[in-house]
Amino acid sequence: MFQGAAQLNLDSKGRLAIPSRHRDMLLAHCAGQLVLTADADGCLLLYSQPEWQPIREKLMQLSAFNPRIRALQRFLVGHAEDVVMDAAGRVLVSPTLRSYAALDKRVMLVGQGNKFEVWDEARWQGQNDKMSGFSEGDLPPELEGFTL
Repeated sequence: MFQGAAQLNLDSKGRLAIPSRHRDMLLAHCAGQLVLTADADGCLLLYSQPEWQPIREKLMQLSAFNPRIRALQRFLVGHAEDVVMDAAGRVLVSPTLRSYAALDKRVMLVGQGNKFEVWDEARWQGQNDKMSGFSEGDLPPELEGFTL
């Protein structure tokens, strides 16, 4: 399970160094075999290969005759790229995905349980600013009565 946020830097070649606390788990779980794809919120999603496979299979089993399903398949699977952690624990983020997520130098790696989100640091800050105005009345019905 991945959690926590880390401020990282992309190097000049577009490589992202996975923090060591996550690197060891990823090496043990999937030998560093990962998948990067786009997310509708403007960030990237980083999955281990074993976590991504069932998602991909489930998506591709849905009917492509439904335009909304087809659009989701095209978006998630169409952007998906296999990446491998190198010996230094880095993954290469392609120019296409860097452009989509507006990743330049400073990025945030945010654990989300079974995956990570990769955000441009300024966009991540914008997400945090949205949460500061979140009140109890804004909660979806599924979270009514939820406490921390």
